[in-house]
Amino acid sequence: MVESKEDLRERIGDLAYEVTQNAATERAFTGEYDDFYDKGIYVDIVSGEPLFSSQDKYDAGCGWPSFTKPIDKQRVTNHQDNSYGMRRIEVRSQEANSHLGHVFADGPSAAGGLRYCINSAALRFVPYDKLAEEGYADYSQLFD
Repeated sequence: MVESKEDLRERIGDLAYEVTQNAATERAFTGEYDDFYDKGIYVDIVSGEPLFSSQDKYDAGCGWPSFTKPIDKQRVTNHQDNSYGMRRIEVRSQEANSHLGHVFADGPSAAGGLRYCINSAALRFVPYDKLAEEGYADYSQLFD
């Protein structure tokens, strides 16, 4: 059964809905995961698809959670975004096609040089000690 737009909005909240479904952006430095460094993974708030690991998260000082890479490059897709007179690469989740944020080529060079600048509202954090309980046991190996 396909979830209706209204049911999805009710399940994830207005901000997450606007971000993931309408490519909105949360205000800088307001997101739940901007200054958050607990051990675990970040999944798509819509589908639960695993996207990013806390091991690849760093403080870019930009006001949004930043990662050097996704858990699996197949889990995200990149799209040219020329909105607002800017040339950027939009990042979307593969499974749910949720708007996540953008990727820039100004990340740490030692880690590949990319900065995945992601809206907190597009993510749900799964703590390391809850990975198995929530069906993500395979991802605990990321922390070995």
